[in-house]
Amino acid sequence: MSEMTGADRVLCALRREQPDRVPHFEWIIDRHVRDAICPGSTMEEFTVRMGLDAILTAPDFAKEAVGPGLHRSEWGMVMKDSGEAHSVAVEHPIRTLEDLHRYEPPDPHAPGRYASIERVVSAYKGDLAVGVHLNDVFSIPRYLMGFEGLMLAAVAEPDLVRGLVDLSVEANVAMAEEVARRNVDFVFTGDDYASAAGPFVSSGMFRDLFWPGLKRVMGTFRDLGLPVIKHTDGDIRPLLEMILEADIDCLDPIDPMGGLDMAEMKQTYGDRIALKGNVHCAETLAFGCERDVVEETRAVIRAAGRGGGLIVSSSNSIHASVKPGNYLAMWNAIRMYGTYPLALDAWEGSGAIEAFS
Repeated sequence: MSEMTGADRVLCALRREQPDRVPHFEWIIDRHVRDAICPGSTMEEFTVRMGLDAILTAPDFAKEAVGPGLHRSEWGMVMKDSGEAHSVAVEHPIRTLEDLHRYEPPDPHAPGRYASIERVVSAYKGDLAVGVHLNDVFSIPRYLMGFEGLMLAAVAEPDLVRGLVDLSVEANVAMAEEVARRNVDFVFTGDDYASAAGPFVSSGMFRDLFWPGLKRVMGTFRDLGLPVIKHTDGDIRPLLEMILEADIDCLDPIDPMGGLDMAEMKQTYGDRIALKGNVHCAETLAFGCERDVVEETRAVIRAAGRGGGLIVSSSNSIHASVKPGNYLAMWNAIRMYGTYPLALDAWEGSGAIEAFS
């Protein structure tokens, strides 16, 4: 098979088909890891220099400084710089149903809203798969109310939660329509529904409050021709059938801390969805040696690579505690062991793993 572009490779995997090799990209690669490997690089520069298979972008939202290390987002949250890739919301614009009725979300059609997406598509379309971050039903309600406020409202004011979910769906449907016109390759949504201990709400509450909106927003993405990678950490098993019935294309990150097993997921669901993950970023990538990373990367490919439909990545992100050498070990192992047709057994005893030790 001739070598594919990154775009070909990712889209082939999302169709649950077999590309020339297993694709790889990450949602986040912390600047400390990037600097150790490609000093001074932005995420975009790192993506290009390292030959990752997808480049990620998002709609542009304004923010204004409101204090030291604080800014107010266009959505109305006050965010605090955390020193990591994500800032933390410390003030929220909605507490009551009356607040929701008065609230005006950002205009999805505002001038300049898609400038970053247009630039990335112009620069990389066809070479790298262009992925756009949108949301589905949980993150925007959580940010607008705060996590604790949202959890309390799910019990005491379910109509408020339904209203927040509707707001999120309507905003993301409108943005998806704009995004689709700009010829991107896929959408990813990062709304987490669970911790390692289990879902944030019961399966019954999820079905009542969140699932109708999830089906609507995912259905719209599909109708617009946008494949969807759905990200959610944690033990999502009580919600898994609902997530799949919403008609996603790929599930990420098959969280080992949440008890999800890549081989079991491939065997049970590989005919319905592609899989992305799941080299352990909280343990192996952060505290293991390079040999451990190579062995775990091989295990992921062995578990789910046959026949395609696999994107190998960390089990969440390349955060600041990941050893740069361990990220490189995973990057190299994907290329060494992930070429189709897979021949993992051919490397046994070859000394290839020892090269990383």
